Amino acid sequence: MIKKLLTTLILMATFALGFAFKSVLQKIDDKQATKKVTGIGGIFFKCKDPKKVRAWYHTHLGLNTNDYGAVFEWRQGADTTKKGFSQWSPFSDKTKYFEPSTKDFMINYRVENLEALVNQLRKDSVVILDQMESYDYGKFIHIMDIEGNKIELWEPNDIAYEKLGEQMGAQTTK
Repeated sequence: MIKKLLTTLILMATFALGFAFKSVLQKIDDKQATKKVTGIGGIFFKCKDPKKVRAWYHTHLGLNTNDYGAVFEWRQGADTTKKGFSQWSPFSDKTKYFEPSTKDFMINYRVENLEALVNQLRKDSVVILDQMESYDYGKFIHIMDIEGNKIELWEPNDIAYEKLGEQMGAQTTK
């Protein structure tokens, strides 16, 4: 009788511990789940004369422009002690940078853990256009959406991005 009771208690304890262990693993998996887009990293568009467009936006809308467009500086919502940046860039209407898309614009999205996201996108059969490129200021890759829009994904290093802007003598628009 005691042996039966002890066996039952051991089985119950094993079941309870297994259930608890599974719950803990599930919570860890949820925390490590691929975080997707965290914000807009940039807006790129075609125009006939990027230099004139940059000057017009500087004069009439107060953007601090440089040879690449303008950088907007903001504070991150998850941690307001950290800066974030978004790029605004007019491109020549003859640019091939947006190809294979035929659209006149491209959006850059800020993401966390680009490598994990790309792995998931591949599993989901999303069209990946190139290989991931890494720079001091972040990692990049391009994908296509279902309507043929080229999308740039960026895992930023905002500290290095800010230093690059300072080295260029660029001012952000705040």
